[in-house]
Amino acid sequence: MRGGRAATVVLGAAAAVMLLVMVAPAAVQQLRDRMDHTARYPTGAAAKAERGSAAPGWLPDSATSVVLLGSDRQGDRLIRATLPERALPAACTAGSPLGSVHLRAPWFPADTPQRATAHCGLYDVALVGDQLYGWQDAAVVAASRSTAPAN
Repeated sequence: MRGGRAATVVLGAAAAVMLLVMVAPAAVQQLRDRMDHTARYPTGAAAKAERGSAAPGWLPDSATSVVLLGSDRQGDRLIRATLPERALPAACTAGSPLGSVHLRAPWFPADTPQRATAHCGLYDVALVGDQLYGWQDAAVVAASRSTAPAN
């Protein structure tokens, strides 16, 4: 009987460890999801129309498959949108990135900073085919506020 009981205890402990290994990453991700908010919209117009949306004003109404990720922790943001026109919005200007990417998302390619060639508002952006990828660095936003002329 003793051998059977020991085996049961060992198997039970192993099962508990395996459950912890499987559940812990999901719990951590759930906690991050509470702080990092992803929103999806069918169009740029829908994204901008939603009250409280973080959609930037320069995003074309005609954009489709819009995905926004924002962080409560720092105020950093990511955006992805399909631009049927395959061109950056008129409000965008050419330039190298001003900020760094601090957020990660499976839909945001890791090489985006190397592909970025423009600024749309306070976002650094890359246009790859018809896909716009952009990020906003909270430090760049804060710096722009501190250097803005007082009214």
